[in-house]
Amino acid sequence: MNGSANMAQDSPLSWHGRAVGLMDLDAFFASVEQLDHPQWRGKPVIVGGSPKRHGVVSTASYEARAFGVHSAMPSMVAQRLCPHAIWTRGDHRRYRELSNAVMDIIVNETPLVEQVSIDEAFFDVTPGTYSNESPITICRRIQERVSELGITCSIGLGTNKTVAKIASEREKPRGLTVVLPGTEASFLAPLPVRALSGIGSASERTLLELHIRTLGELARQDPSQMEAIFGVAGPHMVQRAQGREDSRVRAIDEEREVKSVSHERTFAVDLTSAQDVRAAIGHVSELVGMRLRRKGLEGSQVTLKIKLATMRLHTAQRQLEQSTHDERVFGPVACELLDELWVPGTPIRLVGVAMSGFGRRPTQLSLFEDTQEQGEKTDALLEATDKLRQRFGSDALMYGRDLRLKNRMTRE
Repeated sequence: MNGSANMAQDSPLSWHGRAVGLMDLDAFFASVEQLDHPQWRGKPVIVGGSPKRHGVVSTASYEARAFGVHSAMPSMVAQRLCPHAIWTRGDHRRYRELSNAVMDIIVNETPLVEQVSIDEAFFDVTPGTYSNESPITICRRIQERVSELGITCSIGLGTNKTVAKIASEREKPRGLTVVLPGTEASFLAPLPVRALSGIGSASERTLLELHIRTLGELARQDPSQMEAIFGVAGPHMVQRAQGREDSRVRAIDEEREVKSVSHERTFAVDLTSAQDVRAAIGHVSELVGMRLRRKGLEGSQVTLKIKLATMRLHTAQRQLEQSTHDERVFGPVACELLDELWVPGTPIRLVGVAMSGFGRRPTQLSLFEDTQEQGEKTDALLEATDKLRQRFGSDALMYGRDLRLKNRMTRE
């Protein structure tokens, strides 16, 4: 993390103004290939066109980058630099699938998500807008959930897109660089002008001829003089170098609505007994139910996900007759799905439950007042439980199954 942030700052009250993050998946295509081909992990992997056909490198793993290989490099050059690399043309359907899973993770935190590419997205987590949590805490949680997919990401966090973008590139892989409000100018000042997105080789050459080498020097320029040289882009260039850019993260569009609400648990000790696994499913279902109610959603499709100790991932789904946000309804269904995925005794590393299908299918009203009254009491009890956990933490109210698993969990 950037030195301007410390543990005392990990509070929403310490963040003033907007909080914008830029999530960048680390060596994305190559990381997915290493995820899907365990025998390639720790080895140089290059995704791109064949060296024999004048291909170009799309992505290189960090092991290949150590030899000087980088994106957009001619494949023939990359082969000379790293002759023992593993080459693959890649699977873009698979990349898109994982990209969508990552974007859903971010969307579960905030609807203000602007996807810039398959492996990059801006997001707005300004305190008090959609959450009262610290923006730093949210970024850490995003990183943890992305890592549970088997890949990693780096995040830059600042008060605008320019700062977030540059910060995301400072420490990779698995980096979290935080530029606290009020420190933007000092963070940007020593960086070379080329660090500013939009300044290409021609603009950089012109700036160097003007003896403007750093963003600090660019920030001190007269906007009108820069306009005479660069046109309308000149003043904007100065404003961004000063750390004062004010463009907004676009609200999520219809295609990127929240499509699922999920939660997962990874275990420090693999689960092998049916009793432990079902207890884990029940525990995770409670957390999903709480998130559904917080977002005002009811789902009609249950998905169970398990990851074995071998890192193989298995999922199963079932459609419910009625939409619900009650874990006592969809939790048992998730447990039933376990029989489709698991051979008892096989070690399980991760358990996840997701609810989707938020079309709010009509729920048939009961003809009996006592049944309707019981439903209202149930909702009131769930709401009271949620408030208790939100105020005092998820451990404030625990069932026997939660206590059974408490010391075996690695993270929220």
